[in-house]
Amino acid sequence: MSTFLRSAITAVCDYRAELGETPVWCQRSQSLLWMDILNQRLLRYWPDTQAFEQRTLPALCSAALLTEKAETFLLVAENGLSLYDYQTEHTELLCGYPGEAGTRPNEAAIAPDGSLWFGTMDRQEEAKIGAWYRFEMGDELPLVMMDKVGIPNTLAWYEGKVWFADSMQNRFYSGNARRINPLKISCFSSGDKTPDGSTLSEDGLLLTACWGGHCLLRQQINQGELLTLDTLSLPVAQPSCCTFGGADMRQLFITSARKGLATPGDIDGALLQVNTATRGAGQHLFRLSANH
Repeated sequence: MSTFLRSAITAVCDYRAELGETPVWCQRSQSLLWMDILNQRLLRYWPDTQAFEQRTLPALCSAALLTEKAETFLLVAENGLSLYDYQTEHTELLCGYPGEAGTRPNEAAIAPDGSLWFGTMDRQEEAKIGAWYRFEMGDELPLVMMDKVGIPNTLAWYEGKVWFADSMQNRFYSGNARRINPLKISCFSSGDKTPDGSTLSEDGLLLTACWGGHCLLRQQINQGELLTLDTLSLPVAQPSCCTFGGADMRQLFITSARKGLATPGDIDGALLQVNTATRGAGQHLFRLSANH
């Protein structure tokens, strides 16, 4: 076992996602939310009680993110951006979906300033017709920050920069933390690994699920550089994203997918959990007041 991992990697509950994605730890409720994108499911797990819930959503949704209001989540979906009241299941549409025809939303996260960043991608995963967007309360439409994107993944803010990836290009990028300028970004190869979703520790350790690679890629962000440390083997073929959680923020939760596997294993598509030697940086909250 790696010195970084402090327990066995185990599957959480019996649910197996077609495309598990975007795990988000809610500190207030001590629960984890994540999506089964292709089955339009919002999934939720409380480690303390091992309770599990699933909700069917009215549209394909790539993320349910935290807002300033407890139990109100921001949904990033093919029909637009909405606030979702978990208790009543009521949705309030904030704006329509900005992506071009043939795309769907993918990676999404809340930035340190309380704005939403999200990416869109070709549903067929072939053409570079996706884009990165930024949205804050009060905007009529999301702002396009970067176009001609393949498969947008990874969003992490550290040292005044944002780190993101394009799975189609097998590359990481870094840029201005408040807005991506395609002319002023740095590029880093991920080698033979396909980067999917990532999470960040307090001390700048970037952990990335490697689609099709049975592993997590462990890298250190240091003064604008991305130093590859090692990989951590996983018992699933298609890990898709990860996040820190738990009361002490030392548990790592990893989503995975069964999509495209001819003979998926018993835990392909499962949510995995493992204890680690470091603490996660935690989630930012979507600002509900207009900042204009």
